[in-house]
Amino acid sequence: MTNNIYTFSVQNIQNEAVELSTYKGKVLLIVNTASDCGFTPQYKGLQELYNKHQSDGLEILAFPCNQFKRQEKGSNEEIKSFCDLRFNIKFPLFNKIDVNGDNAEPLFTYLKTQAPGLLGSKGVKWNFTKFLVNREGKVLRRYAPSTKPQEIEADIKDLLA
Repeated sequence: MTNNIYTFSVQNIQNEAVELSTYKGKVLLIVNTASDCGFTPQYKGLQELYNKHQSDGLEILAFPCNQFKRQEKGSNEEIKSFCDLRFNIKFPLFNKIDVNGDNAEPLFTYLKTQAPGLLGSKGVKWNFTKFLVNREGKVLRRYAPSTKPQEIEADIKDLLA
């Protein structure tokens, strides 16, 4: 079993392979997202965090997911257009994935084992679950969907210092 996320490869929103090793030395916030969710306005907070801290080494990786009440029905092109037009997203968007079940993206299977949820649960409970990863690729913490991006800022700043 790997001890960091750098062994994983994922597909970006254009279906191109992205080696997570390209993010070595960065602090990562990895989020499963959806366009039609009560938490969708968090895209704005995520972009604000990215604007403030990207130059210091923060990267936000957003993975659209349609597993929770089908709140991400669109194609990759529709998702990207929605994020661009509604929130002017500048951080990387990735291919729509499953975060739970037999077809879960291997990266999320790893994230869930490294940072279990409440009472040790492994499954992602909803859209906008967030995972914080340090500069060495170690998963440090999971944040609930209800945790607003600005509530994570102090933890991010500590890792960027």
